[in-house]
Amino acid sequence: QAEVGKPQRNCYTLPGFDFSYGLYSHRTDGGVPEAIGHWDTIKPRTATTVTPRDFVTMNRGAVRAGCTTAPEFRLYCRAKDIRLQAGYCHLSRSPPKVPADMTHGITARPSTPFFDLLQHKYKELWMEQQRALTVVQKTGKKKLDKARETRTTLLRKQPVPAKQESFWHLPSLEKVEPHLSTFPDPDARKKTFSA
Repeated sequence: QAEVGKPQRNCYTLPGFDFSYGLYSHRTDGGVPEAIGHWDTIKPRTATTVTPRDFVTMNRGAVRAGCTTAPEFRLYCRAKDIRLQAGYCHLSRSPPKVPADMTHGITARPSTPFFDLLQHKYKELWMEQQRALTVVQKTGKKKLDKARETRTTLLRKQPVPAKQESFWHLPSLEKVEPHLSTFPDPDARKKTFSA
């Protein structure tokens, strides 16, 4: 019967002080001396691992068998499931050749020379580079400014000699001598032509 004037108890009575909660492990429960004294090493498991499929060999075989579509390839791979060898590793075939004294990672950045910063050395170096660049650009422009010689410029320097005009005469009248002589004497004629 429930006690009068008190709430009903819905709990169990606890065990004594010598009771230990949880499961008792006979193999490892030896206290601190046993934990310090020796190590319980786990034995390696000999689990059978499934090697991955050799798709290169299967695809080669499917092409030789005459498969051309994706469903045919899938059926061929189901029928002939070829696996890689147990000791296969892509690193075992061609291990990377790394020198013995090689250090991995990024090398440390050299310390900043504060003396050069205080003297504005970087500014002077940049100014020298800009001056050299402008000199190179000016020399390039001078070379480009020299124009190529054309026929007009050559004719201006060395003009072609003027052709002497020769009047056209009828061929039948070239060897005809004059019929009239308007000069008073031959000496006057020579004097006129000499002038």
